[in-house]
Amino acid sequence: MAKNMKLTEKNEAELTAMLKEKREELRGLRFAAAGARPKDSNAPAKSRRDIARILTEQGNRAKKA
Repeated sequence: MAKNMKLTEKNEAELTAMLKEKREELRGLRFAAAGARPKDSNAPAKSRRDIARILTEQGNRAKKA
């Protein structure tokens, strides 16, 4: 996910789909790291940050509603 990506412009369905995709990506990175040395060792951290950003946006929307 690029830094300039606006999560506030996404609707709830898109956020949920992105969250599911990022969690699957993180799962894949964990299994890949267990088997061999990963190319990008920061990839799991980046995925976790993206997941946190999405969850934060969903939480902010829930507070407003």
